[in-house]
Amino acid sequence: MSAVFVPAVVRGRVHEADPVEFPAGFHGPDPVGLLPVLPLRDPVALSDLQSVPFAEVVDLLAELGGQLALSRNGFLQEALSLLPEFSDLTADVLRSTYLQLPGLFAPEAVWALAERAIGAEFLDGWVSSGGAAVRAFGARAVHVIAGNNPIIAAITVVRSAVTRGDAIIKAPANDPVTAPAILRTLVELAPEHPLTRHLSVLYWKGGDTGFERGLYHPAQVEKVVAWGGFGSVQHVTRYLRPGLELIALDPKLSATVIGPEAFASEAALRETARLAAADVGVLNQEGCFNARVIYAATGTDEAGLATALRWGAMLHEEVQRLPAALSTPARRFDPELRENLRGLAAAPDWYRVVGGRGGEGAVVVSLSAEPVDFRDALSGRVANVVPIDDPAEAVRAMNSYTQTVGVYPDSLKRVLRDTAPLYGVQRLVSLGYATHFRPEVPQDGMEPTRRMIKWITDESYDPASTHPFAHMAPDAPAWAGEVR
Repeated sequence: MSAVFVPAVVRGRVHEADPVEFPAGFHGPDPVGLLPVLPLRDPVALSDLQSVPFAEVVDLLAELGGQLALSRNGFLQEALSLLPEFSDLTADVLRSTYLQLPGLFAPEAVWALAERAIGAEFLDGWVSSGGAAVRAFGARAVHVIAGNNPIIAAITVVRSAVTRGDAIIKAPANDPVTAPAILRTLVELAPEHPLTRHLSVLYWKGGDTGFERGLYHPAQVEKVVAWGGFGSVQHVTRYLRPGLELIALDPKLSATVIGPEAFASEAALRETARLAAADVGVLNQEGCFNARVIYAATGTDEAGLATALRWGAMLHEEVQRLPAALSTPARRFDPELRENLRGLAAAPDWYRVVGGRGGEGAVVVSLSAEPVDFRDALSGRVANVVPIDDPAEAVRAMNSYTQTVGVYPDSLKRVLRDTAPLYGVQRLVSLGYATHFRPEVPQDGMEPTRRMIKWITDESYDPASTHPFAHMAPDAPAWAGEVR
């Protein structure tokens, strides 16, 4: 049996009994044995959390964030020591993500999420709107989170707390330890608080029908928030029916568009290569928001191709210079991608490959205005520079799978932002800032935090002024007295 044990945390209780071995290489409590206590079968039981003032939720999250300082949190220290065994990120990069966790729980961050993504007043009571009142109610949800970045676990806890829902978090196989460490910290801090009692995390193998059939039912789960790849979403869709809503944060790819201003001087060449390196290399290109194909308006004539080659070499150099806390050579470089790079190196009339001899990453410079055929598989700090004549050409190559587009200069971003979304682009950002995640703004072309909420209305009408049939018969006379 694996030496790594991952406990489950269910409604303020840590469960370690009845361990089973999982194919992912660790063991933990048998999820089937937790089914009797896992889902919230009585929806009225959520009223305790719904009645907690939002300011109190903010205060508790702030206390939790203070306890998540890596230097003094034993749960996080243990998780960080185990995580490199499962994650594609290296130990230095993982440590830097853990150091970011407290900031996600800071009062200013939580208030920003509530105000900008929801409207904090809707969380504390009924808000009048004409003849109606509106309130945000929490929902019972399962969160199938991705493990390519430990911050996703923290974001899920914060979003669930802000919306005051009942959250069951499925720990991912490539990060089974971060979410349990956060919730174990909360259990120590406030074991009987309603927020603690409405947060759970455990691991089960996706597609385990014996467990999932007992969990995914509208009588006990109203929403499923699914991050990650095709398999994660596919496992969930078999259980969808009226009353069970899927909020899918599908796998995405991201790109870059760089205008001719970047190639007008030596200083601009170097500065844009440095900025683009951040978009490519931070978090080892494991995120959906990392750049993969870079459309560079160098021109496609002989001089333009020479500039693209020179800039591509600079980009590779700048990726190698990124601090180890942000980016390192890949732990497990994709062998198929390595073979593809070797194949391109043997076709110098069509492509030039800079680097790629080890696991350090590479830059492939196309010698035409076409990206490589395997652009969807670029990983491990491998980028494809595609020379173009006009930046507007780049958006025609994008689609609904394009999440983030880094743009230089910002004036070009303002030109592209009214057309790029029509092709499917969901986020435009200044070059160099693609990996800056802001939980309070829309994500993947939607507002996931708002969708996690049940928006309830209370409408009032006075028969003395509005006839019950007025919407069907505009000329119906108003009446006073009892409706017959």
